[in-house]
Amino acid sequence: MANWEGVSEFVAVSETNSFTGAAKKLNTSVAQISRRVSALEDRLAVKLLHRTTRKVTLSEAGQLYFQQCKHLVEGLELAEIAVTQMQSSPKGLLKITAPVTYGETHLAPLLHLFLEQYPQVDLDLHLTNQKLDLIEQGVDVAIRLGRLEDSSLIAKRLSSRQLYVCASPTYLERSGEPHTLSELNHHSCLIGSFEHWRFKDQGKERSVRVTGRIKCNSGLSLLDAAKRDLGLVQLPDYYVNDALSCGELVEVLSDYRDDKEGIWAVYPQNRNLSPKVRLLIDFLSEHLGS
Repeated sequence: MANWEGVSEFVAVSETNSFTGAAKKLNTSVAQISRRVSALEDRLAVKLLHRTTRKVTLSEAGQLYFQQCKHLVEGLELAEIAVTQMQSSPKGLLKITAPVTYGETHLAPLLHLFLEQYPQVDLDLHLTNQKLDLIEQGVDVAIRLGRLEDSSLIAKRLSSRQLYVCASPTYLERSGEPHTLSELNHHSCLIGSFEHWRFKDQGKERSVRVTGRIKCNSGLSLLDAAKRDLGLVQLPDYYVNDALSCGELVEVLSDYRDDKEGIWAVYPQNRNLSPKVRLLIDFLSEHLGS
């Protein structure tokens, strides 16, 4: 363990920019932190920190060493948490948010199964199509669909979804089947939250603005309208799979089908992720992925 001595102390000083802060973080004395860091510098034969009466800054070598070592320290902390929690069952409240329809049809049944397996876990499930501020609302995990916006949150891909453009056989008999994206201009399209549909055209992403008589932010409502011969609709697979299988709807423009999108578990950055949250994410990944 000689090579590890002083590393945790050095990383703590680097993160807090202070020997005092590092001592508080590691629950030890400033003198102990100073001795360990000095011994580390002696062993490496390099100056890692510049010390003044006002502040502590990293040397060039210190910056390089810190970038390499912080991941090792985080990994050690996570390994210790995993081992110490291994024998204890997860417990406490899990606060989760997800889109309404996907939450009702896909997520809630799995969460109920999770609760059956872990009776000491409580659930607060908030279904909304609004993106909540996870930190402000105290949310442990958010389920997000499709393309993610850049953020400071951590995302784990659980599964994927495929968008389909489809319509009823009666509508296609009456209005004709579109074979190119330009033909969408001549069709009544059932519009969701966005007026642009996404496609893949000759290997490139393409966004096409559509128009129609109906606009609604409910996928189930748009699905019903499509079944009633009211137009073309673009919806994820979990809305239309059954209707496509039984012939109630027919896919069109399959040559322009966009790539699959992710279904994600998103959570705040926290290197000490609680065991119940980690276990839930692994559980969802296993069941949704299959």
